[in-house]
Amino acid sequence: MTTNPIAGVYPVELQAPDIEPYRAGNTGIEFVSTFDSGKPGPHVLLNALTHGNEICGAIVLDTLLRAGLRPAAGRLTFSFNNHRAYARFDAARPDASRFVDEDFNRVWVEQRLDGKEDNAELRRARELRPLIDAVDMVLDIHSMGTYSLPLMICNGLEKERLFTRAIDYPGHIMCGSGHVVGKRMIEYTPFNDPTNHKVAVLVECGQHWAAATGRAAMDTACKFLLASGAVNPASLSPFLSDQARTAKRAEMWDVTDGVTARSANFHFAQPFVGMEVIPRQGTEIAKDDGEPVVTPYDNCLLMMPSYKQGVGNRKLRFCKRVG
Repeated sequence: MTTNPIAGVYPVELQAPDIEPYRAGNTGIEFVSTFDSGKPGPHVLLNALTHGNEICGAIVLDTLLRAGLRPAAGRLTFSFNNHRAYARFDAARPDASRFVDEDFNRVWVEQRLDGKEDNAELRRARELRPLIDAVDMVLDIHSMGTYSLPLMICNGLEKERLFTRAIDYPGHIMCGSGHVVGKRMIEYTPFNDPTNHKVAVLVECGQHWAAATGRAAMDTACKFLLASGAVNPASLSPFLSDQARTAKRAEMWDVTDGVTARSANFHFAQPFVGMEVIPRQGTEIAKDDGEPVVTPYDNCLLMMPSYKQGVGNRKLRFCKRVG
């Protein structure tokens, strides 16, 4: 298959695992399994399939569950989030299974969760909500639409900056939002509270179906589990790559703004894939119905460009280096 970044056509190099063996779980919630060490420690959650077409997280959970990974302290939970969307995954049409009714990662708003509105993603969020309310640390495993370098996202609270520094993987830590509507799970109120200890982070592991994305997902999961203190390092050693063991210290960036298309005629000046650093303020990086879109400051990083057309779509985020 020919790769075309603009059209969003990419080869599927990863094998989507069969998650049906995990349907029953052991929590009373489908596709959720929890293991208790019997010793004091945090309740740590690994999330996969928040989007049904992002299969790298499912590969990580399947691998660790089949290997019998267990916590040395506290509790460890594995959740296949939007299993209904994933059930539709087809390698011949891999983008078609992103969600059933709406983006599962935009519904984490109390008014919606407590309301009467009904769809597949809201039902699943309500099923998972007692678990999400109870956990202490979350890694939500995602992937991206382009061959971007992997990146970790947090909201930017001090507790999150400290925790992501402890994870220190992958090579870029992005602090802030810049998206358009709703709330992601990592922005759900218990995590977005500076007065408690709860932290939730999201990793974007690379292009959805690239082989390297699966490697980045596993390495990040291992680094997260090591930082949590819930799992014995020796138990994770077989799953951690040499590249991750010797990686340089991650760069931290603040997300300062998001660019949203004001028209259906939005075009980038060149085929950005993400994580490009533009040296000069005022550099034109796109046109929106003929109006220039320019970088707001020197050394501006372009995060997660989107080639999806349409008014109101988030096109990318501007980021400034911390320190």
